[in-house]
Amino acid sequence: MTSSGLPVERNEVVALLALLRNSTRRFSWADISAEVRLEGSATSVWHRVSGGQETLFPEPGTVDPLKAAEAELAAWEHAGLQFVTVLCDDYPTRLASTFDCPPILFYRGRLDPADSGMSIVGSRAVSREGLAMAGEAVRILADRHLTVISGLAEGVDTAAHRAALDVGARTVAVIGTGIRKVYPSTNAALHHEIAENGLIISQFYPDQPPNKTTFPMRNGTMSGYGMATIIIEASEYSGSRIQARKAADHGRPVILSNRVAAGTSWGAEMAHEPWVTVVTSRDDLERAVDAVLSSPAASVLKELGLVTT
Repeated sequence: MTSSGLPVERNEVVALLALLRNSTRRFSWADISAEVRLEGSATSVWHRVSGGQETLFPEPGTVDPLKAAEAELAAWEHAGLQFVTVLCDDYPTRLASTFDCPPILFYRGRLDPADSGMSIVGSRAVSREGLAMAGEAVRILADRHLTVISGLAEGVDTAAHRAALDVGARTVAVIGTGIRKVYPSTNAALHHEIAENGLIISQFYPDQPPNKTTFPMRNGTMSGYGMATIIIEASEYSGSRIQARKAADHGRPVILSNRVAAGTSWGAEMAHEPWVTVVTSRDDLERAVDAVLSSPAASVLKELGLVTT
């Protein structure tokens, strides 16, 4: 769904927004997304959970959730915001295959449902060696016409996005704020450049500021969007650790630098998992990327048209 048109019926989008506005811990956004995909209709889910009533809260003076959702949708359209829901054909297909995909994505740039790429993530306080490895990883992906996915944070993320733009590769930034926010502020120019030449996506409401929950959530989305995750450098409590664990949940491979495997307890533990490959050199990294591309899972994706390399 975009500001210029609705690929699904408007009442379906309104029902989805009403569900999101009235989510609970027991019926989270991920639960809503799963229910809507299963039934193929947000309206159907709304009527089921609301007991067939127009509103879940019939007390006098309570705002009707459907009317509130309609007003919210109209405001987004008036602001020219671009967004896509799990009901739309142009929702990223690989992300849609995960059990916890976001029900709605706001975006700036060119959306490609069949995007083929890998995440490059790591520490904000990156070393010279880490910067060099991030650059090598970008060049390896670019040589294979793969998209470089990262989170637009300082350090490894910034280096990966910058290197991708410099070599003319497609890059996707999955941000931990609303689409109308820029974080960190030092990346404002880079944010704009990615939006002009690649894609920025956010799973949060447009004005959501960053907090301690948004970044782990976006790490999960990065994992689901890509074919694999490459972790360049990371600390003991890095968000990259969260992404690696989400990758396991999503059935996605992880390519782990030896520095992370040797320097963190979680890296050392994960290094022995069958879905993790530890690399120490550019040649190792190249072989690991090619192994992902030649895996049985990738072959199936190629047959479905979801991998173009």
